[in-house]
Amino acid sequence: MTEEKTNDLEDQKANAMQTLLQEEYLKSLDGIEDGQLVTGTVVQVNNEYVFVDVGYKSEGKIATEEFETLPQVGDQVTVLIVNKEGKGGQLIISKKHADSKRRTEELKEAAENHEPVEGKFAKIIKGGYEVDLGGGYAGFCPLSKADVNRVEDPETLIGVQDKFIIEKFHSNPRLKSVVSRREYLEEQIRKNKEEFFSNVQIGDIVEGTVKSFTSFGAFIDLGGFDGLLHLNDMSWGHVTKPKDFVKRGQVVRLRLINIDPETKKINLSLKHMTEDPWTTFAGKYNVGDTVKAPITKITTFGVFIELEPGIEGLAHISELSWTKRISNPKELFNIGDVVEAKILGYDLDKKRVSMGIKQLQSNPWDTIEERYPVGMNLSRPVVKVTNSGAFINLEEGIDGFLHLDDISWTKKVKSMSAFCKEGDVIDVQVLRVEKDSRRIRLGVKQLEGNPWQTLRHDYPKYSIISGTVSNVTDFGVFVKVIGDIEGLISKFNLCGPQEEYTDEVLKRFNVGDPISAMVLEVNPAQQKLSLSIKEMLKRSEQAEVAKYMQSSNDSDTATIGEMIAMKNEDK
Repeated sequence: MTEEKTNDLEDQKANAMQTLLQEEYLKSLDGIEDGQLVTGTVVQVNNEYVFVDVGYKSEGKIATEEFETLPQVGDQVTVLIVNKEGKGGQLIISKKHADSKRRTEELKEAAENHEPVEGKFAKIIKGGYEVDLGGGYAGFCPLSKADVNRVEDPETLIGVQDKFIIEKFHSNPRLKSVVSRREYLEEQIRKNKEEFFSNVQIGDIVEGTVKSFTSFGAFIDLGGFDGLLHLNDMSWGHVTKPKDFVKRGQVVRLRLINIDPETKKINLSLKHMTEDPWTTFAGKYNVGDTVKAPITKITTFGVFIELEPGIEGLAHISELSWTKRISNPKELFNIGDVVEAKILGYDLDKKRVSMGIKQLQSNPWDTIEERYPVGMNLSRPVVKVTNSGAFINLEEGIDGFLHLDDISWTKKVKSMSAFCKEGDVIDVQVLRVEKDSRRIRLGVKQLEGNPWQTLRHDYPKYSIISGTVSNVTDFGVFVKVIGDIEGLISKFNLCGPQEEYTDEVLKRFNVGDPISAMVLEVNPAQQKLSLSIKEMLKRSEQAEVAKYMQSSNDSDTATIGEMIAMKNEDK
């Protein structure tokens, strides 16, 4: 074959191949329609454009502004054919328009089937929010339909991405569709609740988020519905503030301790995630043990001491001090004080521990009789005055009592405040010490000799005593004798044995007059002195009669009556 023929044959083959390629290209172009969605491959990315090969005669280019996130070379991208034969035969494509068209179909289908769609709260507008639904579409969500709970601060939802139900759809992107997030949330809550009550049982561990606090505990969000974590179920120990154990927004694991399918009430526990400390109490503590622990609670009847979280012992007010009279433990302690205490007893069934603080101190009453023997004289301050006496402080926490009757041997003290007042330092004598009942009796009059005893010794019955009239009453005359002792001459003992008493007799006596009378009775115990003028005169007369009888030498002895008559005549 000549060279010329060979060249002609090659030219024919080349022309045939070109014709075939042109036919294939034209076929491919016949399948392209403006407005069609196609998928291409990213072949190049620069600062301005993303170049996409969609399998046509030329690559299409898309401005980078149409992408939220720039793709990488090799990524697949769905685009819309805007014009398959643009200026200069350039293929014009758009991702933005592709997204819008695809989103239109998705939103339309979701609205018809009442299915949720993705959206984001974009901004606050009158009456609610503008929601970005993607693809150039926006929705309007009324404020009342933005959440299942009332929205207190609308700004908190801006930027939140979630699902919405389309209540009214507008295919025109310039019009806002009406959407509801609350409807979607309510449906999710219903499903979550059904699943929860169907699958869990008491004792299971569940997970939730701390939603809010109350005075009695915290509410835990379990998926749109709440469970209650009560104060008493937060810790085995003492709980005063829920916020000390959980924080708002915290995700916590809790044990389900009670569930009521009818009322839908759910009770959760944090403390039941750990073992009850009372189950190991007997192995750790014994009666008589001394512990050092903080005070967690103070009441009027005592203080509670935390041996460990979940175990508190009570130190009763009577077990706080041997000597101090405590009206409220707050006088001695504050919450948080760390104290040493002794375990006095416990009841595991009732979960109670009795404790004492004073038992770690020496009891001053054990040696009280040695330190304050009967008869001991002291000078001490008055700390309290009552109607019947006064309390005298002997030492810290120990007082003695001075009764009204122990102030004077002779004077009747009617009011203690007339004798002393708080703060006065007075001399007293220890009269009686009652160790078991913790009482000490004191006296003032015992510091001096008892004038009543002296009187009884010096003036026995029927002796004559002199004094001064101190008072004249309807029933007799009072006479003050030695030692400032007052005796009484009753009105019937004011005149002689031969004289009948009348009211005129009392007029013979005046306060301050000197007077003599006979002692009938001296009773120191009752502080009673009875006197008589009648008995004194009677015995005086009898003595005179006896004297006459002894001096008479007459054998015919006169009778006693005659002698008395003779004596009267002599007078």
